[in-house]
Amino acid sequence: MKYLINVFGAVSLIFIPILLILTAPPALTSTQPVTITVSAAASLTDVFKDIAADFEKRNPGVNVELNLASSGSLRLQIEAGAQIDVFASASQKHMDILAGNGLIFNKSRQDFAGNSLVLVTQKNRTINKIDDLRDENVERIAIGNPETSPVGRYARQSLMEAGLWDRVKDKVIFAENVKQVLTYVERGEVDAGFVYMTDVDGVQPGSIDVVCTVPVSIPILYPAAVVSSSSNKVAAEEFNNFLTGENGRRILKNNGFWLPDQDVV
Repeated sequence: MKYLINVFGAVSLIFIPILLILTAPPALTSTQPVTITVSAAASLTDVFKDIAADFEKRNPGVNVELNLASSGSLRLQIEAGAQIDVFASASQKHMDILAGNGLIFNKSRQDFAGNSLVLVTQKNRTINKIDDLRDENVERIAIGNPETSPVGRYARQSLMEAGLWDRVKDKVIFAENVKQVLTYVERGEVDAGFVYMTDVDGVQPGSIDVVCTVPVSIPILYPAAVVSSSSNKVAAEEFNNFLTGENGRRILKNNGFWLPDQDVV
């Protein structure tokens, strides 16, 4: 990538005579481009591409590399020592685990966005409400793996609270993340699936139906924090703060997310 090339090019300065290095302008080091790695939940894929592009435009010395996967998988990467600067999760649980192990800066932690859970089907399927999942004609239901994918945990919890889990659990197919659930539904490989409302906007128009918004007892909030092992803490903090700044909030809102301190769901 461009910024990495520039950084490696700067290493050649080591071979310049020591006198030139000592007399070089102090501002040189402050203008060296840096790269930060932002690990974000799969349901943030589209919006974080927009956010990263806008952040880079406003901070030309910083390159943002996105690492996108289920929140649980990203948490495991951080626990294993991956070089991550910012973690944006779709789950408080995974952020809590990292906080308990001292792997994030707790003071940097903030809830920056919210979402809604919806039940979706391929276009023109005869499912009109969540109770219809009990019907014998409904054979396969896709949800994210509750152990690693927050959308799966929200889906399972909602089915349990509706008294449906025991009736439909044998029909459930676990997906790696919310994007895979959408793929299963779009291809007709399952009869229905649980995804976030913001993910529906990214599918091919006319390919799926939103059956209903699914009630959840715990608000779906996205926390973000700077990872303790970040080697670019200043840039990481700037990106983290950007999420709750004017421009970050505008992009989140435009992509269908609700703002925790502003919207009521």
